[in-house]
Amino acid sequence: MSSKHTWHFFRAGGFDQVRLDTGADLMALDQLDQKLWVALACPTSGLEFDGKTLALIDTDNDGRIRPPELIAAVKWAGACLKSPAELVKSSETLPLDSINVANPEGKQLLASARQILVNLREKDASVITLGHTADTARIFAQTNFNGDGIVPVDSAPDDVTKAVISDILACLGPELDRSGKPGISQSKLDQFFKEAQAFSDWWKHAETDPAILPLGKATPVAAAAFQNVRAKVDDYFTRCRLAAFDPRAVSALNREEKEYLAFSGKDLSLGSAEISGFPLAQVGSGKPLPLNGGLNPAWTSAMTRFKAEVINPMLKGADVLTEADWTIITSRFAPYESWLASRTGQLIEKVGLPRVREILAGPSKDTISSLIARDRALEPESNAIAAVDKLIRYHRDLFKLVNNFVSFRDFYSRRAKAIFQAGTLYLDQRSCELCLTVEDPARHALMAGLAGAYLAYCDCTRKSTNEKLQIVAAFTDGDSDNLMVGRNGVFYDRKGRDWDATISKIVDNPISLRQAFWAPYKKIVRTVEEQIAKRAAAADAATTDQLSAAATQMANLDKAPNAKPSELRKLDVGVVAALGVAVGAIGGALASLATGIMRLDAWQIPLVFVGLILMISVPSVLIAFLKLRKRNLGPILDANGWAVNSRARINVPFGGSLTHVAVLPPGSHRDLADPFAEKKRPWRIYLLLALILIAALGWALGKFDYLLPDNLTSSWVIRGKLPTANPTSAPVKPTTAEQPVK
Repeated sequence: MSSKHTWHFFRAGGFDQVRLDTGADLMALDQLDQKLWVALACPTSGLEFDGKTLALIDTDNDGRIRPPELIAAVKWAGACLKSPAELVKSSETLPLDSINVANPEGKQLLASARQILVNLREKDASVITLGHTADTARIFAQTNFNGDGIVPVDSAPDDVTKAVISDILACLGPELDRSGKPGISQSKLDQFFKEAQAFSDWWKHAETDPAILPLGKATPVAAAAFQNVRAKVDDYFTRCRLAAFDPRAVSALNREEKEYLAFSGKDLSLGSAEISGFPLAQVGSGKPLPLNGGLNPAWTSAMTRFKAEVINPMLKGADVLTEADWTIITSRFAPYESWLASRTGQLIEKVGLPRVREILAGPSKDTISSLIARDRALEPESNAIAAVDKLIRYHRDLFKLVNNFVSFRDFYSRRAKAIFQAGTLYLDQRSCELCLTVEDPARHALMAGLAGAYLAYCDCTRKSTNEKLQIVAAFTDGDSDNLMVGRNGVFYDRKGRDWDATISKIVDNPISLRQAFWAPYKKIVRTVEEQIAKRAAAADAATTDQLSAAATQMANLDKAPNAKPSELRKLDVGVVAALGVAVGAIGGALASLATGIMRLDAWQIPLVFVGLILMISVPSVLIAFLKLRKRNLGPILDANGWAVNSRARINVPFGGSLTHVAVLPPGSHRDLADPFAEKKRPWRIYLLLALILIAALGWALGKFDYLLPDNLTSSWVIRGKLPTANPTSAPVKPTTAEQPVK
């Protein structure tokens, strides 16, 4: 993509990043090739950035910011200001005279800004802030009409209309207008009257069809009493039919005596399932259902209501109910049940049919519709107020966002923390500044592990507020010897609040070259310690077993007269012999190593030690260097929903600036006298003895003969003769003429 704008770049993280310093740079963002953008997407949550600003930029509401949305936001804000350079100031206050009145939208924004200040009784103010626009309830507190299309009860001109609005709120629930008051919109108004009309028509159908309400207004109560016993009465007449079909079934249909015995020993109540499950009355072939006596006690109350509400008005108070009468009753309630199943308008049923028809007959719908239309007439002005709030937020936040999206300038300049840095973790005498919030550590680690960084996932809690948080911290300096799951630290978020932090998961990678250099030796020491511990434990167990066996033999000497005392002394011989062989092997190996070293010239011995150290440490350091060189911020951010477009490296020097190891302040005084220090070992004496031993061994091997007088050489003292030219003997001491000049 060609660009007419002249761009400036800086190099950080191993790649070129664009410098965005001026308003012209911002307005030309659409000309910058997106291949040169550091990020192509970022989430709208989990960032140390104003969430409302991000939501305004995220025009498609998918929870992610992408280049077209960011460019559109910059273009809009730049066009509404007289100079795009205002965006670079990142100020929280927006001067009114900086709004571009030559732009029609800017002119409307200025008018709205002035109206906001007038409503807040600050008409003489020359600047406007988020404090003025954030509280819309305060802005619209003095008016019932604010352009949102929602009218509260107070906006009604009379009590009748107020009562209707209250009924609608009670049935359909409120909507909050910009002033924070509960009200109704046109959609709620239309829904209410639609439900009301359907409810009235549904009742009108019943009122015009006598079959639907066989008992008139008493039908609903009678139908409820009928439904309450319907299943049980059907069960009774079905049993009677079975009794007529086969008289042998009568006893079983009335339940056998043993079924009564099953619960006769319990404390019974009429509501118990055992009793209510028995037949409604004694079953017999063609037997009618008695209504005044002989009924199941659990159903007496329900049958009494049924007789009063249904039998008395329909059957003139009959004392028994035949199956034919039951069929007639069932058929008379069938139209009512069908009508009840087709019920509509349930949402406004609580108002009652008379009130519904009163509202439908009045002019309330047209009155409320006119109020809503009057409110909507102010929508452009109200929307402009929201636009003023957006402009103030863009004026404050856009420059910071582009320098954390198009480039990672804040992160690599170290002048301010990047928007993805959640705070600082203090743990193991270090402070880690590359900390990010995470939602699912296990899922995050799958991607973040590719970053090549040492990552510690921590569970953070604040017991005072019961808040919980999960973070991942990158350790980029020091070592990992004392880092493990379960270790505790303190996390300070960007607001300065402290959290208890506990390591819950670790992704292990090299931290520093210093750690890599000493890692092989630490591994050797750990291996030796583990082996010694295992051998010691095994020897202790073996010794314990042998002592136990010896004690047993000693206790049973009188029972084993043929036992020889010498056998008891043989118990530890194997162990002692094994230890002797081990010590001898180790001593022999050390002696061979020392002999080999002593055969070298004096100046070669230090080189041998240096070579051994390099041979052991260089591979580890080289591997660590290659890994540290590839350490990359991208996977850590990608796992959090970013789309990082470059290999944002965290090399060794930069990593050292992200993790600070504890050091004493300059000018500090140290008192080295530790009253609880371990007893000092005379290491100087040990070192002196070791040097003397090495020197003696070198003298014995004739390494120093050419430096000593003839009578002090090892050949003279030990063998009683001067050195010869024999190449296998000690070096020949040079003559006086051949002595090197000292």
